[in-house]
Amino acid sequence: MYIPNTTWTRAFMITSIVQAVVGIGLEAYIFAKFNGSFNLRALPPDHNEVRTIPTYLAVFMFGFIYQLILVWDALSQKNTIQVIGLVLYNIGLLIYASIQFFQIDDAVVLLKQTKALTDLDVWPEIRAELITLPILMAVATLAFAFQAWKLYDEFAWTIYKHISADLRLKRRYLTYQIYIALLKFDFFFFLAFTIQFLVVVAKNPVAETVLTSAALAITFVLLFLAAFWVRRESVIGMIVVIIFYFCALAYFIWKLVRMYAAEPHRVKDYEPARKSLASFASLTIMLVIVTIIIACMCTHNFNKGLKPHVTGKSAKRTGDKAGYGNEMPSLSGPAPAQRMEID
Repeated sequence: MYIPNTTWTRAFMITSIVQAVVGIGLEAYIFAKFNGSFNLRALPPDHNEVRTIPTYLAVFMFGFIYQLILVWDALSQKNTIQVIGLVLYNIGLLIYASIQFFQIDDAVVLLKQTKALTDLDVWPEIRAELITLPILMAVATLAFAFQAWKLYDEFAWTIYKHISADLRLKRRYLTYQIYIALLKFDFFFFLAFTIQFLVVVAKNPVAETVLTSAALAITFVLLFLAAFWVRRESVIGMIVVIIFYFCALAYFIWKLVRMYAAEPHRVKDYEPARKSLASFASLTIMLVIVTIIIACMCTHNFNKGLKPHVTGKSAKRTGDKAGYGNEMPSLSGPAPAQRMEID
């Protein structure tokens, strides 16, 4: 099992752990204070403002834990692209933490109007924590950015040793790494948006709920197949995946428009989580567009000498005859193929 063994790999991992522990602790405190401040019996039917904080807590907990997994994966693979992606990922969580402040403020105001709030001082009690969280994450993001710069220097020779000095092959390998990293981040943003939509938004039509749940399940399967097909250089498989990406793009654009331009009663249903849902939908739309572009570039690079470098890892590491072992399909970047070198 990989354990960070250099100054900057340790610093990157420690920063991630500290942010996760403090962030989840702050969210847990906010949840405890908020959850004990209203009377459930006084709430009108289908009043879903009370679901906002539990949902935020769940998303943050998953986001921080998933980040720890990606940090360990990036450091163990010496994947500079993923390290840079983690800095951008943290910026996304920072935006979400900032939006949470205003979203919970709106929820408290609505609960006061219904007279369901038993503790009228709950907002001043949790406001400091809601401000502290994005500040903490902003500091952590700056630390991540500096450490990523240092890790870039530390991992500078990795791609050269993996791919040799062929500039065109290095560019293809870099494109492949970017694509694999994007799949990992797509997974989180797809899941976070869907959880919020299913939990917070009230009065969803049955057909829309079923469609959203089915889209989530299909997303998980196809993201793993996307990694499998790009490693095996399957043109047909990549065409299927790219078509799915366009369907996902249309889906998130439709959701975003629906939040602001649907029938008045449907717009109101989105209100408790509209800001956070809109931010996640916007980030996901941008990610999907970039993923489509990189997927097309990866497909264009098929049959140009890269395949041995991205499929030679599993068999050597796991001893599996089929070459996959526990990595069918893997979302980890490739490790170097064994080559004879002359010093």
